[in-house]
Amino acid sequence: MMQTLSLQQSKIQNRSTPSVGRSRSIRQHRAARCVVKARASNPFEEELAANAKYIATRGKGILASDESNATTGKRLDSVGVENTETMRRNWRQLLYTAPGLGQYISGAIMFEETLYQSTHDGVQFVDVLKKQGIVPGIKVDTGLQVLPGSDGETTTQGLDNLGARCEAYYKQGARFAKWRAVLRITDESGPSNQAILENAHGLARYAQIAQANGLVPIVEPEVTLGPGSYSIEETAYWSEYVYSHVMRLLNEYGILKEGMLLKPNMCLPGLDAPSASPEEVAKYTVRTMLRTIPAAVPGIHFLSGGMSEEESTQNLQALQEACPNAPWSLTFSYGRALQSTTLKTWAGADIGSEDWNKAQDILVKLAKANSEAQLGQYTGPHPVPGGGRILQALRTGGAGK
Repeated sequence: MMQTLSLQQSKIQNRSTPSVGRSRSIRQHRAARCVVKARASNPFEEELAANAKYIATRGKGILASDESNATTGKRLDSVGVENTETMRRNWRQLLYTAPGLGQYISGAIMFEETLYQSTHDGVQFVDVLKKQGIVPGIKVDTGLQVLPGSDGETTTQGLDNLGARCEAYYKQGARFAKWRAVLRITDESGPSNQAILENAHGLARYAQIAQANGLVPIVEPEVTLGPGSYSIEETAYWSEYVYSHVMRLLNEYGILKEGMLLKPNMCLPGLDAPSASPEEVAKYTVRTMLRTIPAAVPGIHFLSGGMSEEESTQNLQALQEACPNAPWSLTFSYGRALQSTTLKTWAGADIGSEDWNKAQDILVKLAKANSEAQLGQYTGPHPVPGGGRILQALRTGGAGK
């Protein structure tokens, strides 16, 4: 009897095993078909990949001019210029019409107001940029908010109605977008898991919505430069930890890697620690990227953060020397490192005046220096030598229209 039962069980197992295997195989096949179908259903896929590849062109970078009206007002006030719509327009016009800028800049990130503005003589800024061969982009997040239950950590808002806004931005001429998340390090600890997961989810969801509406998403997980004496090794550790979580969420949300760009921080020690040499910065930054960012991503566009104009260029040059055969374009998406001296030189001067022309000249020289650095060909001297690192104040409470 026992032998008969054993034989029956054996037959059942023999019959069920192939069935389980076939069932698993069918499920895997269906899952694979679903993934292919999901990607193929995006009509913008080829356009996204082409635009991302163009923006990541070797020898070119991004001009980050997406400061909110409130932040722009502080910058204008620092040079004695009133924060009005006209003066904000004049400032952006100076940037976008600089002769020859398109030789070194492939994309420009704009604030919403700027995307819809025109020059003083009626030419839309998006058309001014396109004429220079510069792709118009748009900041789509609506600012930082303090993460409840945290010790001042932040999350980024702006997912509400993002699809409709991206659709409208595309119609206006934008072809890429940017969303900034900020994670902080202190002498006591790095970012909390709550902050990392919250911001990684926001970045992935934003990237998914942007790609669905034809915009190449720039994913910016900034491990921000702040006060403290923490080492460059600690920054590298936490940056690697953050980026690995961000990439995992991007994978889970089905983001097309060939149709996105990354905007991370370089690995730097805290502001109260001794400065690191360009070689040290490059060593830890390149290692972090190689460990976390897939080769399918066309470009890694580093932010200048709290670095001076010269330091930003020197570190960018060192990155090329540390990784001359990088699978991605190791390039720049600089704001302050291109605009600071340009703004001081302009200081509200009339359109076409001598100071206006001088300001445009220094902007193009700074862009050229960073272009040379991206190609590994920068030898100096720098257009704006010297300068020190600064603490960038984090502004919470929204974009500040």
